[in-house]
Amino acid sequence: MISVLASIEIEEGKRAAFLEIFNANVPTVRQESGCIEYYPAIDIDSGFSVQRLDKNMVTVIEKWQSLDALRAHLATPHMLRYKEQVETLVKNISLKVLQVA
Repeated sequence: MISVLASIEIEEGKRAAFLEIFNANVPTVRQESGCIEYYPAIDIDSGFSVQRLDKNMVTVIEKWQSLDALRAHLATPHMLRYKEQVETLVKNISLKVLQVA
């Protein structure tokens, strides 16, 4: 199993627009072969001193059966369309692709 944490920095004031586009794509992604889990998450204030809150950050949490399934996901027509739709809303992306240690 492969886990992905995608930290997506959104342009100021554009998070709602980004989430609308992202969430419209979620049901299609969840139907892909090899998709175990796929959803966006935003910060909540936990009160933990080590937490860094960021209202312009969306973290996408994904689990895939294999690296090949993840690669196939990134090449699907709906993901290519999604990338075009959010291009002006996204400031930066940081990606962690992980496996169980």
